[in-house]
Amino acid sequence: MSLVKQLWLAIVLVMSVAFGGSLVLSVVSARHYLEQQLQVKNMDNATSLALSMTTMDKDPVTVELQIAAQFDMGHYRFIRITSPTGKVIVEKVYQGKLEGAPQWFADLIPVRTQPGQALIQDGWKQYGTLTLASHDQYVYKSLWEGTLELLMWFVLAALLTGVLGTLALRLIMRPLGEVVSQAHAIVGRRFQTVKEPRTPELRAVTHAMNDMVNRLKAMFAEEAGRLESLSQKVNSDPVTGLANRDHFLAYLRDVLTGEQFGSTGSLVVVRLTYLNELNAKLGHQQADELLRHLGQILGDNSHSAAGQRAGRVKGGEFAVVCPSMDSPTAAAQAIYQRLLQDWLPRWESLVPDLFHLAAVHYERNEALSGLMTRVDHALAQAQTQGPNQWYAQEGDAPRVSMPAEQWRTLLTEAVKDGRLSLAFFPVMRSDLSRTLHQEGVIRLRSNASGPLLSAGDFMPMAATLNLTAPIDLSVVKLAIEHLGQQGGDVAVNLSAQTIADFAFRNHLVRLLQGHPELCHRLLFEVPEYGVFQQFHAFRDLVRSLKALGCRVGIEYFGQRFAESKQLADLGLDYIKVHPSYIHGIDKHAGNQEFLTGLCRMAHALGITVIALGVENKENLPLLAQLGFDGATGPGVR
Repeated sequence: MSLVKQLWLAIVLVMSVAFGGSLVLSVVSARHYLEQQLQVKNMDNATSLALSMTTMDKDPVTVELQIAAQFDMGHYRFIRITSPTGKVIVEKVYQGKLEGAPQWFADLIPVRTQPGQALIQDGWKQYGTLTLASHDQYVYKSLWEGTLELLMWFVLAALLTGVLGTLALRLIMRPLGEVVSQAHAIVGRRFQTVKEPRTPELRAVTHAMNDMVNRLKAMFAEEAGRLESLSQKVNSDPVTGLANRDHFLAYLRDVLTGEQFGSTGSLVVVRLTYLNELNAKLGHQQADELLRHLGQILGDNSHSAAGQRAGRVKGGEFAVVCPSMDSPTAAAQAIYQRLLQDWLPRWESLVPDLFHLAAVHYERNEALSGLMTRVDHALAQAQTQGPNQWYAQEGDAPRVSMPAEQWRTLLTEAVKDGRLSLAFFPVMRSDLSRTLHQEGVIRLRSNASGPLLSAGDFMPMAATLNLTAPIDLSVVKLAIEHLGQQGGDVAVNLSAQTIADFAFRNHLVRLLQGHPELCHRLLFEVPEYGVFQQFHAFRDLVRSLKALGCRVGIEYFGQRFAESKQLADLGLDYIKVHPSYIHGIDKHAGNQEFLTGLCRMAHALGITVIALGVENKENLPLLAQLGFDGATGPGVR
């Protein structure tokens, strides 16, 4: 029973006892007073009537008329005259019903008074004895009205006390409600603090809860920092801070084989002309400063677009993968201009022949070895053009190349005509014992007979044209349609641009509210890049979706691990770890240690961990040993 109900019950009981006591005292006191008044009235009336009849003629008819007249106007219960021998000479008795009060009330509180008596004389002889009793219904009426009035005041007092008590209790309980919400948030893997109330007892409880939350946040931040340091040590170049060779090539391999980005892109490589001579001429310390400066510029440039990543692939060779840029020339010029403005002026006077830059075009599923061979040829071409020059090797035209307005028409009509579809890929438990869920990946058919395009082929242009919201909404509708026909759970992706669209969030919530029975089977995931790009919008989206019963996760997790402490209070359900950590995991002890810590930390928050891009089943036992709950990729399909 709630405290409010308990309060009302206590008020009812207390007021009932108080009313009962007050009623008994009031009625008894009033009855005693009224009985006294009634008895005095009986004696007075009897004496007065007896005196008047003593002086009048004792004719039986006259006596009877006198008694009848007095009875009719005097509200008597009875009037009786008896002879000295006890014979009733005349008698009048009230035959009506009790008026002014219920009969049960009169039976419960009987009024007892002595009738008034007086002698009637006939000269010097006694004529008879007059006995009369006034009617007591007026006493009952007065007592009944008093009882009702007392009850009314007690009811009003009880209601007023209850209302004021409820308001006061709610005011007092508000901080406790916040603490309860805080506890539920912790259960839901959201760590939030609340304002401490003024009430000492509640303040102590709230302070203890806030202290626990802060400790949990600190532990999470400490563990995240440790794992970030480990990741940097294992996967980053110690001098420049860029991805080291193994990690960069693993990332590049995923770009070439995955569907996160488009079918085509560009790879830019910067090669220092004479690294050994640089060390000899500048000294080791200054040469490292030159490398750090170059790494900083390439790293900052790689954050300018989704999917771009820079790495140091050799001692004096750096690379930047640009999935969003189909033109090697444009990619080369963008990076070359940054180097000319921010890097070369500082070092050119010391080392005139400092670097060469080359860019090549790549397509999905291209062999990594062949791509790197073409990069070497392009660098050789750049060297032939002189010191600090660049060269771009243009490949074949992209598979889907058209002006922006044609893209707009294509995407708009595809949504309108229903040319979007979902391809489903299983996400399995690490032991392959069962399917965790199906991942619904979007496909677009450009025309009735055209090929199916993957998300990476058209979603970058959709983002440029601000068309991701209607496409993502269509994807959700397709997923709901699939769930209505098939069993299991389905995960769909949302774009970074979409989650920041307030109108889209409203449409999505209304759509899901129309299918409450399917929400617990629907999973939403956002790429890590989009999460941190639109973090506040993502946080609001998570709260809205989880309130409806949906699950939410992050895809391609791990590239921005330093910012992961912000995720502690979101209540995420799962993360999908980036394939660059998974490729060659059996030969990479450092990444094994990092992933073990990551899984341990995620499990402490109740988050499921899934490996992306698993290439063969032989790695599944190792992944399970590291702590992974599930896996997806070519090796588990």
